[in-house]
Amino acid sequence: MNPTRRTVLLAGAAAAATSLPLTSSTAAAAPTTKAAALQPYASYWYPDSLPSGTPGTGITWRSLKSWRPADDPDLAFNAATVPLAARFTPTPANSTARAGQARLQSLVSFGPTAANPSQGSATADYYALTHWAYIDELVFWGGSSGEGLILAPNAPIVDAAHRHGVPVLGNIFLPPVAYGGQLRWTRDLVQKDAAGRYPLAERLVAVAQAYGFDGWFVNAETSGGNAALGADMLGFMRELKALAKAKAQRVTWYDSMTVSGSVSWQGALNSQNEAFFQAADDMFVDFRWTAAKLSSSGRRADQLGRSRYELWAGVDVEANGWNSSVNWDAMVPRDKAHVVSVGFYRPEWTRNHLPADRREPEAFHAADDRFWSGRSLDPSRPDGTDSWRAPAVSVADRSTVTSVPFASVFNTGHGLRWYEDGEVTSDAPWNHLGLQDRLPSRRWVVHTEGQRPAVRFDFADAWRGGSSVLVDGDLDEPAVVEVYATRLPITADTVVELTHRTDAGSVRVELAVATAEPSAPGATPPYTYIPVTSADGWQTAVVRLTEPTGTVHAIGVRLTAADGGPVRWRLGGLAVRDAPHTPAAPTALRITAASGGDLRFAWNPAPGDVRHHTLHRLLPDGTRRFLGGTCQRAFFAGGLRPEQGEEAARFELRAVGELYTTSAPATVTHRW
Repeated sequence: MNPTRRTVLLAGAAAAATSLPLTSSTAAAAPTTKAAALQPYASYWYPDSLPSGTPGTGITWRSLKSWRPADDPDLAFNAATVPLAARFTPTPANSTARAGQARLQSLVSFGPTAANPSQGSATADYYALTHWAYIDELVFWGGSSGEGLILAPNAPIVDAAHRHGVPVLGNIFLPPVAYGGQLRWTRDLVQKDAAGRYPLAERLVAVAQAYGFDGWFVNAETSGGNAALGADMLGFMRELKALAKAKAQRVTWYDSMTVSGSVSWQGALNSQNEAFFQAADDMFVDFRWTAAKLSSSGRRADQLGRSRYELWAGVDVEANGWNSSVNWDAMVPRDKAHVVSVGFYRPEWTRNHLPADRREPEAFHAADDRFWSGRSLDPSRPDGTDSWRAPAVSVADRSTVTSVPFASVFNTGHGLRWYEDGEVTSDAPWNHLGLQDRLPSRRWVVHTEGQRPAVRFDFADAWRGGSSVLVDGDLDEPAVVEVYATRLPITADTVVELTHRTDAGSVRVELAVATAEPSAPGATPPYTYIPVTSADGWQTAVVRLTEPTGTVHAIGVRLTAADGGPVRWRLGGLAVRDAPHTPAAPTALRITAASGGDLRFAWNPAPGDVRHHTLHRLLPDGTRRFLGGTCQRAFFAGGLRPEQGEEAARFELRAVGELYTTSAPATVTHRW
C-alpha cells in the first residue's frame, strides 16, 4: 500500500508498524497493579525472537515458538466455544443481489494489539458488528512492531461470527521496515527444523485449534528479502495450508511479498504472486488494482482452475466509509457477472468516524446499517442514486436459522444496561459479542402500501440482554416487517413465542409465517397471518402455527394501527420450539484467583446444549446484580467491593439454553 496513506499507532514508546492503516481509539487502560494483572487479554506473539529493549507499559512480549496450550494461563478465557454454523441463501431481497458470485471479506481492528480484554468490557462504545449475513470471511486485523505480530482473535468475536456462519482468521503481520519491521522476524516465521519442516506452521495451526478460530491471514511486508527467502516463504505457505486443511482451517495471502522475496504490491494476480495464491485458499489483492488488472486477474484464476471469487479486491474505507470513491463496476457490475470478490479494509469506520461523545449504540447502528444496507435502509428497495454500492445491493444475504429450537432476544452484543424479563439487573454499560444473538439478516425490509415506519435496534429498553427491535412511525396502511429468513422444520407440536410491547398508539399484531419462498427476488414471501394477543406491558404470546408440518421459510410481523398511528411497538424476543427445555446447572463453580476486588471464576459446563452462562452477585438485601455472561468456562470480574457491610460476597452462575430458559444456580462465596 502507498506509504503516504498509512497512519501509525504508538504502542507505549515503540512505534507500531502497519501494512494498511492501523488505528484504534478503543485502547484499554494498561494493567498497572498486581490486581489488574488478573484481567485476561487477547493473545499476541512474535514468531520467535523478541525485540531488543523493554516493552512498553501494558505490553507483554511473547514468542509463538515457545507457546504451549498447557502453559497458557488465559486459554480458558480466550478459547471460542461456538461451532461454525452452516448457512443457506434465501431468495435475494432485491433483483440486483447475487448468490454464488462475489463474496465479502472484512478486515477489522476491534481494539489494540495489547491490553485488548478477552471477554468484553464495561463500555457500550464498541464495534458490535451485526451484518454478518453479507460477510464470508472476517480477519482479526492488528499487530505492531512494538507489541506483537501474530494475533489470535477474541473469543467473543469468534463466537458471534460462528453463530452466523462466518469463519474468523487470525492475523500474521510482518511490518514494513519504515514502521519497525525487521527481516529477522520473517526469517523466524519461515525457519526450518532438522527435518526440513516449518515448525511455526504447525504451531499456528495448533493455536487456531486451541483457540477455536478458523485459520490465518498472512501479510508479509518487510522488504529486503531475496529469492531464497521467497522460496522459504512459499514452502512455509504450502505447509501451513496443508496442515490447516487437515484441521478444516483456512489461509489467506495478502498481495505483498513476491516470489523473488521482495515486497512489491501488484494489485493483481500475476506471475509475481501466483505461486502464493496457489499456496493459499484466497488472496487479498492490494489497493493498486484497476479495472483492467481485476479483469485479467479473474481470467488468470479461471485458467488456474481456481474460482475468481477467491480474489478479494481491497477497498479501503477506513478514512471515508461510504464516502469512499470506489470503482464498483470493476468488481461487482450490475449488468454482468461479478468480476472478483470484495475485501473491505477497516469498515469499523462506522464507529470510529462518530465524535467520541456521540458513540452511543443507536448512533453506531444507524451508521452501520447505512454502510451495509444502503441509504434507503431497506435491502428490498435499494436507492439507485446512492454512489455507495452497499453490500446488500450486490451480495445475497445468508442465514443460519435452520433448526428448532431457535430463539432470539435481539441482543446486539453491547448495551447501556442489562435486562432480564424486562427488568434492569445491571445499569452498567457493557460489550461482549459472544452474547450476541443470531440477528435478522435483512435490516430492515418492510412491505407496506403506505408510509414506511422506521425500524431499528433500540437500547432504551429490552426484554433480555441490551436491546430490542423498535418499530416507530405512522401506519396509514398495514406494514409487514421481515424478521428472519429461515429453514425451520415444523411439526404439529411447534409453536412460536413472541415477546412484545406497545409503547404508544393502538396496534394490532399478527405473526407472519411463510412456508414457501417468495415468487421472485424482492417479492413479499407468501405469508399467512396469525393473530397475536396484546396487553399492557411486556407479554409473551404463544402462537400455534396454522400449518402443522413442513418448513418455515420466513418469519415476520404485520402491524396494523387502528387510527393510522403514530405507533411505537417493540419486539423483545422470538422463539420457535416444539417443547420447553431447561438446561442442567453447571457444577464446581470456583474462584481460581483473587486479588482485591478482581476475581477469576471457573466451572464445569453442564452437559447438553448451553448457549452461554450468566454470573450474578446476590446482594445482602436479596437482589441479584448481573456481573456478566460468557460462552467460555471461565470469567473475570473486576473492581468488586463489599456491599452493605457484607463479610463475604455470594455469586450465582446459571446456564442459559437456546430458548433463554435458565438452569438452577451453582454458587460460590468469596470472603473479603
